[in-house]
Amino acid sequence: MAAQLGSGGDQAIVDINITPFVDIILVILIIFMVTSVAIVRKAIKVDLPDAASGESTGQTSLGLLIDGDLRWYLDGEPISRQRLQQALRSNHHRASAAGEEVVCLVSADESVPYGEVIRLVDVVKSEGIARFALDIDPTLLDEDATEP
Repeated sequence: MAAQLGSGGDQAIVDINITPFVDIILVILIIFMVTSVAIVRKAIKVDLPDAASGESTGQTSLGLLIDGDLRWYLDGEPISRQRLQQALRSNHHRASAAGEEVVCLVSADESVPYGEVIRLVDVVKSEGIARFALDIDPTLLDEDATEP
């Protein structure tokens, strides 16, 4: 039976129109795809070494990295040794005032000499930051476990 205009019938609409919902989900999917490509492009390529005793740090306040060309980075931004010391000192004082502890995650390319990693750790410890972790690639651990 067709609906009649002006008949004054107050019938409930029982059909659910999911078209607006699908439109919103598609827009969110497109936004996610575009931003994920932008995030991947900003990554710094390093080959992390593996270790059998790797574990999660739980929290990371600062991310330190040494790339294959021995450049230092703080949270993805290139930084000199002097600027790194200032940034670590500033973060350490700010965290101490808030009753928190600064934790650094140190990452280095496999080709980086051991001495360069020690120099970075020395800078971290000289600024009063006692907690740090060395980053590893956990996928390499799984591959090594299968080898005899």
